[in-house]
Amino acid sequence: MEFERIIPGSEIIERLFSLFPLIDEKGKGLIRNGTTVVPVAKGCYIYDENDSPMGFLCLMEGNAKVVKTGINGRGSIVRLVKPMGLLGYRALFAEENYRSAAIALDDSLIAIVNKEAFFEVMRSNADFSLHILKLIAGELGESHLRMVTLTQKYLRGRLADAILSLADIYGFAEDGKTIPVTLSRSDLAQLSSMTTSNAIRTFSSFISEGFVANVNKRIAVLDLEGLHKVSELG
Repeated sequence: MEFERIIPGSEIIERLFSLFPLIDEKGKGLIRNGTTVVPVAKGCYIYDENDSPMGFLCLMEGNAKVVKTGINGRGSIVRLVKPMGLLGYRALFAEENYRSAAIALDDSLIAIVNKEAFFEVMRSNADFSLHILKLIAGELGESHLRMVTLTQKYLRGRLADAILSLADIYGFAEDGKTIPVTLSRSDLAQLSSMTTSNAIRTFSSFISEGFVANVNKRIAVLDLEGLHKVSELG
């Protein structure tokens, strides 16, 4: 993908360094000089399937979804990424093209760390490399839990888990109920691995049962304990 590249300001670089502790001044210089930031508009691709990795990607602002196209062109959301989350690292480390696509859910800013600079820092700093491995291992663990949900639970359990996952990732707005991210019903279906019609029908039943509400195209959780019970029942 080709973007209009902009030079990152010092504030963005310092935020990026918060993800990369234990880097010495030489490493910071490599990251600073090897990083550019690109704006990506809502609904646009950050990268697409079969693109070559551009570098080590960090979502600085906005929200994104990672989508994998399956049988008959049907997409599934592999994971959601919030600000200061990582993108596309699997393909980078495996030296492969991307096997999924990343799409901006909001107007976003993506920091791209030049892969040569990033790998040089990793080779020279074992503690930094271990830190990156811990971040990736944590996300791998979440993927394992998600696989169990999608293969062993019924529609209601899958949708409950999707909403609970959104709450875990994004937290709640000031009202303590509304999840501060906007997803279409199609997105919710892809996240729950069901058809859009099934997602709409199941979500409507959750509304009628008082578990959730629709607030300005966002989900408000009215009965968190009830959603957990639905999830446990599967």
